[in-house]
Amino acid sequence: MQLVQFYVPGLGRRVGLVRGERVLDLTGAGAAPASVVELAQAAFHNGSRLAEFVERLAQSPGLEPLAFDRLLAADPEGESPWLLPPLDHPDPRRVLVSGTGLSHLGSVKSRDEMHGGKPADAAPQTDSAKMFAMGLEGGKPADGVRGAAPEWFYKGNGANLRGHRAKLTIPAYALDGGEEPEIVGCYVIDDAGQPRRLGFALGNEWSDHPTEKINYLYLAPSKLRECAVGPVLNVSDPFTDVRLRCTVRRAEAVLYDSDELRSGESAMCHSLRNVEDHHFKYAQHRQPGDVHLHFFGTSKLSYGTRTWRYEPGDEIRIEAPAFSASLVNTVAAGNPAEQHPIRVRPA
Repeated sequence: MQLVQFYVPGLGRRVGLVRGERVLDLTGAGAAPASVVELAQAAFHNGSRLAEFVERLAQSPGLEPLAFDRLLAADPEGESPWLLPPLDHPDPRRVLVSGTGLSHLGSVKSRDEMHGGKPADAAPQTDSAKMFAMGLEGGKPADGVRGAAPEWFYKGNGANLRGHRAKLTIPAYALDGGEEPEIVGCYVIDDAGQPRRLGFALGNEWSDHPTEKINYLYLAPSKLRECAVGPVLNVSDPFTDVRLRCTVRRAEAVLYDSDELRSGESAMCHSLRNVEDHHFKYAQHRQPGDVHLHFFGTSKLSYGTRTWRYEPGDEIRIEAPAFSASLVNTVAAGNPAEQHPIRVRPA
């Protein structure tokens, strides 16, 4: 089951259920919710699983279908209905975007080399390699046992969130942009403070790797960038084995092709349960009504092997045919004023 959020000029936000080449407009079912977070909360209050609640809603008479390919092709803010991120919140401050690094079996090589370490098959030297080794040893604990904690980073709130075909900016103070094709866990905290996993989505965890390379302690600010999630929320995928591919195009030229990338628990040194435990063990991450979008990491980056830098107009496409429609975004330049120091005025 796949859900989308989209915007119809003149009508506003809608929630849709993907059915092959069509999208059923669930918001058209009387007083049905206009967002996935409202849909999930309605299911919780009804005592239903999200998928069951959606299926009942989909039986409502008179639901209007839309062509999925037209939604996928539409640019945001245009005259035709366009796709939004598949999960957000009316108040962007109620969205926590975060991520876990060094989680995939191939991830330590690019990170360790970025930080000046020896090859990944040598004895661990950098903190990154040591952290990865901890995940290999204790990242998949037995049921009921708390395993080794993965690396965790904060990416921002809903103000940093972008959807399919939206622009990803390179801030004027940044050294570069950097794609990170990943799977994103999508969660809502229910009224009792219980985290509820709604499903998974494709994500581009847009970062600034040259800044991180200066010193690994700059990883935190290098992550404070926009990110893209979408186009669909995959409610039913078990997240065991997802095959990804990322390409970057400039005009007609292919600048980068990742080849096949593996994600899901079979390609990770941490189990999904362990990653979720270490995120939601903090009480501030279990506030009722909040939305959490958590990036699970990637195994390969273009940075470190490429000789080019991102430029406005570059197109980034992340494909996962068995999991989701492709996530496509275009690079844009940020506000030039941000290259100058920010002056704080006294109150």
